[in-house]
Amino acid sequence: MTKKALSFYTKYFAVWVILFGVVAFLFPEPFVALKDYNKHFFALTMFGIGAVLQLEDFKRIAQKPIIVLIGSCAQFSIMPLGAFILAKLFAFPPEIAVGLILTGSAPGAMASNVMSYIAKADTAYSVSLTTVSTLLCPLLTPGLTFLLASSQLDIPFWDMVLDVIYMVIVPLFFGFSIRHFFKEKLEKILPVFPAISVTFIIFICSLVIALNKNYLPKVTGLILAAVVILNVYGMLAGYGIASAFRMNTSRRRTLAIEIGMQNAGLGTALALEHFGEKAAMPAAVFVFICIITASIMAEFWQKTHKSVAE
Repeated sequence: MTKKALSFYTKYFAVWVILFGVVAFLFPEPFVALKDYNKHFFALTMFGIGAVLQLEDFKRIAQKPIIVLIGSCAQFSIMPLGAFILAKLFAFPPEIAVGLILTGSAPGAMASNVMSYIAKADTAYSVSLTTVSTLLCPLLTPGLTFLLASSQLDIPFWDMVLDVIYMVIVPLFFGFSIRHFFKEKLEKILPVFPAISVTFIIFICSLVIALNKNYLPKVTGLILAAVVILNVYGMLAGYGIASAFRMNTSRRRTLAIEIGMQNAGLGTALALEHFGEKAAMPAAVFVFICIITASIMAEFWQKTHKSVAE
Protein backbone atom coordinates (compact mmCIF):
# COMPACT_ATOMS: atom_id res chain seq x y z
CA MET A 1 0.00 0.00 0.00
CA THR A 2 1.44 3.40 -0.98
CA LYS A 3 2.05 6.34 1.32
CA LYS A 4 -0.68 8.29 -0.51
CA ALA A 5 -3.23 5.53 0.05
CA LEU A 6 -2.36 5.27 3.74
CA SER A 7 -2.69 9.03 4.10
CA PHE A 8 -6.10 8.93 2.40
CA TYR A 9 -7.20 6.08 4.67
CA THR A 10 -6.13 7.94 7.82
CA LYS A 11 -7.55 11.32 6.77
CA TYR A 12 -11.05 9.94 6.15
CA PHE A 13 -11.20 8.22 9.51
CA ALA A 14 -14.79 9.36 10.18
CA VAL A 15 -16.04 7.87 6.90
CA TRP A 16 -14.68 4.42 7.79
CA VAL A 17 -16.14 4.64 11.31
CA ILE A 18 -19.59 5.25 9.82
CA LEU A 19 -19.28 2.61 7.08
CA PHE A 20 -18.03 -0.11 9.39
CA GLY A 21 -20.62 0.91 11.97
CA VAL A 22 -23.33 0.15 9.38
CA VAL A 23 -21.66 -3.20 8.60
CA ALA A 24 -21.47 -4.04 12.32
CA PHE A 25 -25.15 -3.23 12.75
CA LEU A 26 -26.16 -5.47 9.84
CA PHE A 27 -23.65 -8.28 10.53
CA PRO A 28 -22.72 -8.12 14.25
CA GLU A 29 -21.47 -11.69 14.75
CA PRO A 30 -17.87 -11.31 13.43
CA PHE A 31 -17.32 -8.25 15.62
CA VAL A 32 -18.86 -9.75 18.76
CA ALA A 33 -16.66 -12.82 18.36
CA LEU A 34 -13.58 -10.62 18.91
CA LYS A 35 -14.92 -8.83 22.01
CA ASP A 36 -12.40 -10.45 24.38
CA TYR A 37 -9.49 -8.89 22.46
CA ASN A 38 -10.77 -5.32 22.85
CA LYS A 39 -8.10 -4.16 25.33
CA HIS A 40 -5.31 -5.60 23.20
CA PHE A 41 -6.65 -3.86 20.10
CA PHE A 42 -6.68 -0.50 21.86
CA ALA A 43 -3.12 -1.09 23.08
CA LEU A 44 -2.15 -1.50 19.43
CA THR A 45 -3.70 1.89 18.60
CA MET A 46 -1.51 3.53 21.22
CA PHE A 47 1.54 1.67 19.95
CA GLY A 48 0.87 3.15 16.51
CA ILE A 49 0.55 6.62 18.01
CA GLY A 50 3.72 6.21 20.08
CA ALA A 51 5.64 5.28 16.96
CA VAL A 52 5.01 8.71 15.40
CA LEU A 53 6.05 10.70 18.49
CA GLN A 54 9.55 12.16 18.65
CA LEU A 55 11.82 13.49 21.39
CA GLU A 56 11.16 17.02 20.09
CA ASP A 57 7.49 16.61 21.00
CA PHE A 58 8.43 16.30 24.66
CA LYS A 59 10.96 19.16 24.48
CA ARG A 60 8.19 21.52 23.37
CA ILE A 61 6.38 20.90 26.66
CA ALA A 62 9.38 22.16 28.65
CA GLN A 63 9.77 25.20 26.40
CA LYS A 64 6.21 26.52 26.96
CA PRO A 65 4.97 25.01 30.24
CA ILE A 66 2.41 27.74 31.09
CA ILE A 67 0.26 27.42 27.97
CA VAL A 68 0.46 23.60 28.22
CA LEU A 69 -0.65 23.81 31.87
CA ILE A 70 -3.57 26.07 30.93
CA GLY A 71 -4.66 23.69 28.16
CA SER A 72 -4.31 20.57 30.31
CA CYS A 73 -6.30 22.08 33.19
CA ALA A 74 -9.00 23.11 30.72
CA GLN A 75 -9.03 19.62 29.17
CA PHE A 76 -9.66 17.85 32.47
CA SER A 77 -12.23 20.32 33.83
CA ILE A 78 -14.38 21.59 30.97
CA MET A 79 -15.28 18.23 29.43
CA PRO A 80 -15.81 16.10 32.58
CA LEU A 81 -18.03 18.75 34.19
CA GLY A 82 -19.90 19.28 30.92
CA ALA A 83 -20.54 15.54 30.61
CA PHE A 84 -21.71 15.36 34.24
CA ILE A 85 -24.19 18.23 33.77
CA LEU A 86 -25.53 16.79 30.50
CA ALA A 87 -26.00 13.35 32.08
CA LYS A 88 -28.12 15.03 34.79
CA LEU A 89 -30.09 17.20 32.35
CA PHE A 90 -30.89 14.26 30.07
CA ALA A 91 -31.65 12.03 33.09
CA PHE A 92 -29.72 9.16 31.51
CA PRO A 93 -29.83 5.73 33.15
CA PRO A 94 -26.68 4.91 35.20
CA GLU A 95 -24.82 3.01 32.46
CA ILE A 96 -25.25 5.78 29.88
CA ALA A 97 -24.46 8.52 32.42
CA VAL A 98 -21.22 6.81 33.43
CA GLY A 99 -20.31 6.27 29.78
CA LEU A 100 -20.82 9.96 28.99
CA ILE A 101 -18.79 11.08 32.02
CA LEU A 102 -16.04 8.61 31.12
CA THR A 103 -15.97 10.08 27.61
CA GLY A 104 -15.64 13.59 29.02
CA SER A 105 -12.85 12.47 31.35
CA ALA A 106 -10.72 10.96 28.59
CA PRO A 107 -7.52 12.67 27.41
CA GLY A 108 -7.22 14.54 24.12
CA ALA A 109 -7.40 12.57 20.89
CA MET A 110 -4.28 12.12 18.77
CA ALA A 111 -6.43 12.94 15.72
CA SER A 112 -6.56 16.52 17.04
CA ASN A 113 -2.94 16.96 15.93
CA VAL A 114 -3.91 16.28 12.32
CA MET A 115 -6.94 18.57 12.59
CA SER A 116 -4.80 21.38 14.04
CA TYR A 117 -2.41 21.04 11.11
CA ILE A 118 -5.26 21.23 8.59
CA ALA A 119 -6.78 24.23 10.42
CA LYS A 120 -3.50 26.20 10.20
CA ALA A 121 -3.44 26.14 14.00
CA ASP A 122 -0.42 25.61 16.29
CA THR A 123 0.33 21.94 15.66
CA ALA A 124 3.28 21.85 18.07
CA TYR A 125 0.99 23.11 20.84
CA SER A 126 -1.57 20.44 19.94
CA VAL A 127 1.04 17.67 20.13
CA SER A 128 2.24 18.97 23.52
CA LEU A 129 -1.30 19.09 24.93
CA THR A 130 -2.21 15.63 23.66
CA THR A 131 1.01 14.14 25.00
CA VAL A 132 0.58 15.64 28.47
CA SER A 133 -3.10 14.70 28.77
CA THR A 134 -2.29 11.16 27.64
CA LEU A 135 0.45 10.85 30.29
CA LEU A 136 -1.90 12.20 32.97
CA CYS A 137 -4.89 10.07 32.04
CA PRO A 138 -3.98 6.90 34.00
CA LEU A 139 -4.90 8.77 37.20
CA LEU A 140 -7.18 11.57 35.99
CA THR A 141 -9.54 9.58 33.75
CA PRO A 142 -10.44 6.97 36.42
CA GLY A 143 -10.24 9.62 39.17
CA LEU A 144 -12.65 12.06 37.52
CA THR A 145 -15.01 9.22 36.58
CA PHE A 146 -14.98 8.06 40.20
CA LEU A 147 -15.54 11.59 41.50
CA LEU A 148 -18.40 12.44 39.15
CA ALA A 149 -20.07 9.08 38.54
CA SER A 150 -19.66 6.99 41.72
CA SER A 151 -23.20 7.92 42.80
CA GLN A 152 -24.47 6.26 39.60
CA LEU A 153 -22.46 3.01 39.62
CA ASP A 154 -19.59 1.42 41.52
CA ILE A 155 -16.42 2.69 39.86
CA PRO A 156 -13.46 0.24 39.97
CA PHE A 157 -10.85 2.99 40.26
CA TRP A 158 -7.66 0.92 40.61
CA ASP A 159 -8.72 -1.62 38.00
CA MET A 160 -9.26 1.26 35.57
CA VAL A 161 -5.87 2.75 36.47
CA LEU A 162 -4.12 -0.54 35.69
CA ASP A 163 -6.07 -0.95 32.45
CA VAL A 164 -5.13 2.57 31.28
CA ILE A 165 -1.47 1.90 32.07
CA TYR A 166 -1.65 -1.34 30.07
CA MET A 167 -3.65 0.14 27.16
CA VAL A 168 -2.04 3.59 26.96
CA ILE A 169 1.25 4.18 28.73
CA VAL A 170 3.09 0.88 28.06
CA PRO A 171 2.32 0.64 24.30
CA LEU A 172 2.79 4.41 23.83
CA PHE A 173 6.32 4.31 25.21
CA PHE A 174 7.06 1.02 23.46
CA GLY A 175 6.14 2.62 20.13
CA PHE A 176 8.08 5.76 21.03
CA SER A 177 11.18 3.72 21.94
CA ILE A 178 11.09 1.78 18.69
CA ARG A 179 10.82 5.05 16.72
CA HIS A 180 13.65 6.61 18.76
CA PHE A 181 16.12 3.74 18.40
CA PHE A 182 15.24 2.64 14.86
CA LYS A 183 14.37 6.02 13.37
CA GLU A 184 16.08 5.67 10.00
CA LYS A 185 14.88 2.11 9.39
CA LEU A 186 11.28 3.05 10.22
CA GLU A 187 11.14 6.24 8.16
CA LYS A 188 9.86 4.56 5.00
CA ILE A 189 7.02 2.72 6.78
CA LEU A 190 6.07 5.53 9.20
CA PRO A 191 2.61 6.17 7.61
CA VAL A 192 1.67 2.59 8.52
CA PHE A 193 1.53 3.40 12.24
CA PRO A 194 -1.29 6.02 12.15
CA ALA A 195 -3.18 3.62 9.88
CA ILE A 196 -2.81 0.89 12.51
CA SER A 197 -4.31 3.21 15.12
CA VAL A 198 -7.20 4.18 12.86
CA THR A 199 -7.96 0.53 12.05
CA PHE A 200 -8.33 -0.57 15.64
CA ILE A 201 -10.36 2.48 16.68
CA ILE A 202 -12.73 1.70 13.79
CA PHE A 203 -13.02 -1.86 15.06
CA ILE A 204 -13.68 -0.78 18.67
CA CYS A 205 -16.49 1.57 17.58
CA SER A 206 -17.96 -1.13 15.33
CA LEU A 207 -17.85 -3.61 18.21
CA VAL A 208 -19.93 -1.28 20.40
CA ILE A 209 -22.55 -0.98 17.65
CA ALA A 210 -22.60 -4.75 17.15
CA LEU A 211 -23.06 -5.38 20.87
CA ASN A 212 -25.87 -2.81 21.10
CA LYS A 213 -27.75 -3.71 17.92
CA ASN A 214 -31.08 -4.28 19.68
CA TYR A 215 -30.66 -1.35 22.06
CA LEU A 216 -29.51 1.30 19.58
CA PRO A 217 -32.89 2.29 18.02
CA LYS A 218 -34.32 3.15 21.46
CA VAL A 219 -31.73 5.62 22.72
CA THR A 220 -29.45 6.74 19.91
CA GLY A 221 -31.31 10.04 19.39
CA LEU A 222 -30.84 11.20 22.99
CA ILE A 223 -27.24 10.04 23.15
CA LEU A 224 -26.49 11.72 19.82
CA ALA A 225 -27.95 15.02 21.08
CA ALA A 226 -25.94 14.90 24.32
CA VAL A 227 -22.74 13.98 22.51
CA VAL A 228 -23.11 16.77 19.92
CA ILE A 229 -23.77 19.32 22.67
CA LEU A 230 -20.75 18.09 24.66
CA ASN A 231 -18.51 18.29 21.60
CA VAL A 232 -19.63 21.77 20.50
CA TYR A 233 -19.50 23.05 24.08
CA GLY A 234 -15.93 21.75 24.41
CA MET A 235 -14.79 23.50 21.23
CA LEU A 236 -16.43 26.81 22.19
CA ALA A 237 -15.07 26.65 25.74
CA GLY A 238 -11.58 25.81 24.48
CA TYR A 239 -11.59 28.81 22.16
CA GLY A 240 -12.96 30.97 24.96
CA ILE A 241 -10.30 29.91 27.48
CA ALA A 242 -7.53 30.60 24.97
CA SER A 243 -9.05 34.02 24.24
CA ALA A 244 -9.28 34.81 27.97
CA PHE A 245 -5.54 34.12 28.31
CA ARG A 246 -4.86 36.25 25.22
CA MET A 247 -3.38 33.46 23.14
CA ASN A 248 -2.97 34.13 19.43
CA THR A 249 -5.49 32.96 16.86
CA SER A 250 -3.63 29.78 15.94
CA ARG A 251 -3.52 28.65 19.59
CA ARG A 252 -7.18 29.52 20.10
CA ARG A 253 -8.00 27.19 17.23
CA THR A 254 -5.72 24.53 18.68
CA LEU A 255 -7.32 24.63 22.12
CA ALA A 256 -10.81 24.55 20.61
CA ILE A 257 -9.97 21.41 18.64
CA GLU A 258 -7.98 19.81 21.47
CA ILE A 259 -10.72 20.15 24.09
CA GLY A 260 -13.56 19.36 21.70
CA MET A 261 -11.90 16.10 20.62
CA GLN A 262 -11.55 13.37 23.24
CA ASN A 263 -9.77 10.02 23.04
CA ALA A 264 -13.19 8.40 23.08
CA GLY A 265 -11.62 5.16 21.84
CA LEU A 266 -10.08 4.83 25.29
CA GLY A 267 -13.42 5.68 26.88
CA THR A 268 -15.07 3.01 24.75
CA ALA A 269 -12.52 0.36 25.70
CA LEU A 270 -12.76 1.16 29.42
CA ALA A 271 -16.57 1.25 29.34
CA LEU A 272 -16.75 -2.14 27.64
CA GLU A 273 -14.31 -3.63 30.12
CA HIS A 274 -15.83 -2.27 33.34
CA PHE A 275 -19.43 -1.16 32.76
CA GLY A 276 -20.86 -3.09 29.81
CA GLU A 277 -22.04 -2.49 26.27
CA LYS A 278 -24.57 0.28 26.98
CA ALA A 279 -22.01 2.40 28.82
CA ALA A 280 -19.74 2.31 25.78
CA MET A 281 -22.31 3.89 23.45
CA PRO A 282 -21.70 7.59 24.26
CA ALA A 283 -17.96 7.18 23.66
CA ALA A 284 -18.50 5.28 20.40
CA VAL A 285 -20.85 7.97 19.08
CA PHE A 286 -18.44 10.71 20.21
CA VAL A 287 -15.60 9.24 18.12
CA PHE A 288 -17.11 10.13 14.77
CA ILE A 289 -19.05 13.22 15.93
CA CYS A 290 -15.87 14.96 17.09
CA ILE A 291 -14.03 13.97 13.90
CA ILE A 292 -16.83 15.40 11.74
CA THR A 293 -17.16 18.71 13.60
CA ALA A 294 -13.39 19.18 13.86
CA SER A 295 -13.04 18.44 10.14
CA ILE A 296 -15.66 21.08 9.30
CA MET A 297 -13.97 23.70 11.48
CA ALA A 298 -10.49 22.78 10.22
CA GLU A 299 -11.57 23.24 6.60
CA PHE A 300 -13.28 26.55 7.45
CA TRP A 301 -10.27 27.88 9.36
CA GLN A 302 -7.91 26.75 6.63
CA LYS A 303 -9.82 28.81 4.07
CA THR A 304 -10.01 31.88 6.32
CA HIS A 305 -6.47 31.63 7.58
CA LYS A 306 -4.45 34.79 8.07
CA SER A 307 -0.94 34.86 9.46
CA VAL A 308 -0.93 35.99 13.07
CA ALA A 309 2.27 37.19 14.67
CA GLU A 310 3.44 35.53 17.86
